[in-house]
Amino acid sequence: MAISIKSAREIELMRESGRILAKVHDELCKAIVPGISTKEIDIIGDKLIRNYGCIPNFLHYNGYPASVCVSVNDEVVHGIPDHHRILLEGDIVSLDMGLIYQGYHSDAARTYGVGQISKEAQALIDVTKQSFFEGIKHAKAGSHLYDISNAIDTYVSAYGYGIVRDLVGHGIGTSLHEDPQIPNFAQKRRGVKLQAGMTLAIEPMINIGRADVEWLDDDWTVVTEDGSLSAHYENTVLITDGEPEILTLN
Repeated sequence: MAISIKSAREIELMRESGRILAKVHDELCKAIVPGISTKEIDIIGDKLIRNYGCIPNFLHYNGYPASVCVSVNDEVVHGIPDHHRILLEGDIVSLDMGLIYQGYHSDAARTYGVGQISKEAQALIDVTKQSFFEGIKHAKAGSHLYDISNAIDTYVSAYGYGIVRDLVGHGIGTSLHEDPQIPNFAQKRRGVKLQAGMTLAIEPMINIGRADVEWLDDDWTVVTEDGSLSAHYENTVLITDGEPEILTLN
């Protein structure tokens, strides 16, 4: 496993990549209203990224056909935007996207309610988001990688939700996906020791029902096997000698 340690210059470039992506997320979420299509969301997101002089890193990545993964309700990740998929009042929608700034990648995801949503759906969104923050309490030099995984699992399991095991977080830098992989569920081993200069995309994917998922025929869209709702929350994080720095959160 070759984990890259970023130099001071590389960290500055990743900071700017993350800062821009956070702004794109903040602007794109304003488009989440009943009646908009998932393809319209993708078009807006693509334009925002390019207006900042950046490149959408999801577009054509391993053949993915869009700049923003737009996943609705039981879709966990990698939902493909479609002009005919219209958001309805009460839906929840996850937006997962990233960009390249001067050769350096950022990656972040958020789940939103569309109009008024159920208390159960809001609780799932809230727990998923908080599980990320529980995990990064251990994201500092000297801790071990799987301390993050175990903290996420401990927090989420108390609510009885399913933690997706088929998809995990990852390192990030000059490539969108780098070592190490970062599970969101408990591990028996401690994993590698974290060092200042590591950059990680930590991304809990949590189902209100069982953890099991399956892939649709498009070979991209991952859905919950039992049809239950799923939420996703992700940020690009810099490991430091002190508290972690969340690069994709303004």
